[in-house]
Amino acid sequence: MTQNLLVVDDEEAICWGLQKIGRELNCTVYVAPSAEDALNIAESETLDAIITDVCLPGISGLAAIASYRIRFPRIPIIVMTAYGDLKTAVEAVRQGAFEYLVKPFSAETVRNVLRRALDDANQNRVEIEPSGNAAVEGFVAESTIMQEAFNRIALAAASDASVLISGESGTGKELAAQAIHKFSSRASGPFVSVNLAALSPTLAESELFGHTKGAYTGADTSRTGLLVQADKGTLFLDEVADIPMPIQVKLLRALETHEVTPVGGSQPISTQFRIIAASHRDLNQMIQQSLFRHDLFYRLAGFQIELPPLRERLEDIEPLAKHFLDLLANHPQTSQRLSAAAIAEMKRRPWWGNVRELRNALQHAIIVARGSTIDATHLPPAIRQSASGTNDDGLASTIEQLLVAWTLQHLNESPECEDLYDRLLKLVEPAVFNKVMELNQNQYLTAAKVLGLHRTTLKKKLDG
Repeated sequence: MTQNLLVVDDEEAICWGLQKIGRELNCTVYVAPSAEDALNIAESETLDAIITDVCLPGISGLAAIASYRIRFPRIPIIVMTAYGDLKTAVEAVRQGAFEYLVKPFSAETVRNVLRRALDDANQNRVEIEPSGNAAVEGFVAESTIMQEAFNRIALAAASDASVLISGESGTGKELAAQAIHKFSSRASGPFVSVNLAALSPTLAESELFGHTKGAYTGADTSRTGLLVQADKGTLFLDEVADIPMPIQVKLLRALETHEVTPVGGSQPISTQFRIIAASHRDLNQMIQQSLFRHDLFYRLAGFQIELPPLRERLEDIEPLAKHFLDLLANHPQTSQRLSAAAIAEMKRRPWWGNVRELRNALQHAIIVARGSTIDATHLPPAIRQSASGTNDDGLASTIEQLLVAWTLQHLNESPECEDLYDRLLKLVEPAVFNKVMELNQNQYLTAAKVLGLHRTTLKKKLDG
């Protein structure tokens, strides 16, 4: 059966590609360069799906969704954008968008989305009532990888499932949790946050579950635990990997029964909270090492979001730096500027502390520059630290141990092998070369200088 698809975009190439894919899926495809033209088509044609860009001349794609809904209250509407941010993603989900696509996307990606939309035009979609002009500060990004993270944050906000946020320290895991809460149906409830790494094992149970008067020495009064304080709201457990094993069992039961028994108490207290957990550590690896319960992991990871490190989104460094300059300047009307050399230096650094480290570096630079243009020399020395928190010597030791294990494994599997060195180079070189090229904006000459190779040698190795 032929279905009707409406494509709304002012880019001819995008319309041509979507029209071709739509016809492959047995659709009659209508094309409109603006929301106004699309609404005219919607008035006269019966549609089964709409795919619209956000940035359009005149009415925006998001603003037009409400008008489409008057004519077609249940059809799937797919939103596309090349300039997505967290608010755009959240608004798309609030408007009941079937899917949120970040340009550029592959033909296969959009084909799969359109196929799902057309296969089930009456698919239920979550609609969230706006909870005021809730703003989420701190998320500044232009990169595709962060726009995809914004999309997942928006999807999480539209659900009441438990969420596990992973990412290195300083990537903004608590900001993401706050965003999920502020844009969720629980926004009017409390947002209770606790960093479990800051609690001693003896205090963690009392903090989470509370205690009764006299439960232990020094418990002179009763205390309401964080799980109860988060009733009808959101509980954010930062660094969840640091929960002691005995408390993991008790937390799992609380999540399953929605009841909490304080330390020293006998009567459970009912509490309804949404849990968002975060960790910079690999919980799957901890499960393999019997340091984290797999059943608790599955309870926490109803929906997973991974925040990328800053070194994987270099295009966000400049807008982030300018954002922090505005926030940190004593007189915003005379805010300082960044020199090209400072921006280039910031893009070269690995930023093991991620966005938090970048902010601190800018704060240092503002003080040193004393109102003048911030240059590379005003930045503090780069932190020599790995993403896992070990120093250079510790990281080298870890790499050495891994290489020894790799060598033994290959010799056990192939005792008579004669190409072990070639195998090692094929393992190590691509990772090192590609990362150095990325950090030097894919300039062979500067990357080769960093590596101590001739430019031609580097190019041959990468091409080979």
